[in-house]
Amino acid sequence: MSVEASIAIPHTEFQIRADRLCEYLQAKKLSGVVLFDAFYVLYHTGFAFIPTERPIAFVMNAQGDKALFVPRLEAEHAQSNSLIDRVVHYREYPDTPHPMTAFAQLLNDMGIGVEGRAVGADADGYPWVMGYRGPRLSELTGAPVQMVTAFMEDRMAIKSEAELALIRESVKWGNLAHVLLQRYTQVGATETEVSSRAGHEATLAMLDAIGPIYRSQSGFASGASAGYRGQIGRNAAIPHALANNLVFRPGDVLVTGANAPVWGYNSELERTMVIEPVGDEHRRIFDHMLALQDLAMETMKPGVPCSQVDKAVRAYYEANDLLPYWKHHTGHTIGLRYHEGPFLDIGDDTIIAPGMVFTVEPGIYVPEIGGFRHSDTVAITDDGIEMMTYYPRDLDSLTISH
Repeated sequence: MSVEASIAIPHTEFQIRADRLCEYLQAKKLSGVVLFDAFYVLYHTGFAFIPTERPIAFVMNAQGDKALFVPRLEAEHAQSNSLIDRVVHYREYPDTPHPMTAFAQLLNDMGIGVEGRAVGADADGYPWVMGYRGPRLSELTGAPVQMVTAFMEDRMAIKSEAELALIRESVKWGNLAHVLLQRYTQVGATETEVSSRAGHEATLAMLDAIGPIYRSQSGFASGASAGYRGQIGRNAAIPHALANNLVFRPGDVLVTGANAPVWGYNSELERTMVIEPVGDEHRRIFDHMLALQDLAMETMKPGVPCSQVDKAVRAYYEANDLLPYWKHHTGHTIGLRYHEGPFLDIGDDTIIAPGMVFTVEPGIYVPEIGGFRHSDTVAITDDGIEMMTYYPRDLDSLTISH
């Protein structure tokens, strides 16, 4: 086996994915399937792209014949990076005729939707993003459209050994970025300079180690990154704040985040750090946060509903008078997308199964002090969990001196 084959998804796995999708089409008596979602396309073809107003789709008929439909500007990109032999392109959008005219012809040629046979799809037409407008898929084919998103999400939720290996590789470089982030954080510095330096240096180290075989396959990042996203001081009580070039000050509570997309696959590492002085209230809330995360991971195992994990966590909030400081569910799955389903939430009864990879991130958000949240990436095994992230979790290790 080549080195590259050991770090990328093997070609045989893409064929297995296509075979399973084909079996689903046949079982549901669908004439074919059309996938517009960029992650669904990547999952089946290995082709990563930035979705815009120009329609792109993966198409397969019930016999297993496959095609990619792309704009002219993506033709060579798709031909050289996808595992699909048939790449059909149109000139541009908007243009005359509308790109969907050519798309309708492709579907007809492949027997998809002919004679009114139902078509599987993730949307009834290309989504209206970035100004796109066009006909629905059902209008193009004259056939009913049956959603296949539940099937797709269920399939993507169970990671193969190759996918797990890529997530572990992501963990490794996200961990390095976080080490550097903590090392460079100091009173008087800004989050922008510290985050930029940590991500840049971690990426250079990663490229030194695996550069010839590394691919980001992400539209959001080209290497390792770590930062604060504005979750500094009292702003740490805002779970999804935005970076604002804030200056670090004594007593700040800091909520971090680190990741490194590897062949499109992501991990999540988040930590709560405190710049001295550390007060009694810091320690009290931090200990509760750690107990919440421990409880969640102790509850997670094959056969347990996702909702049960969140119920156990919320019961702890209630028993310790912490509900006023609760803001979100316990976690979510992760893979090609940074957020995937199922979710560790009382509204999601999906049964936890081996191969699922979750973030575990219950938080406590106190407006007067800040936010307290660790997030670890955890894989479900046959008999429990594998803690994929391994950054220190205790407060002493996460205290920054000055």
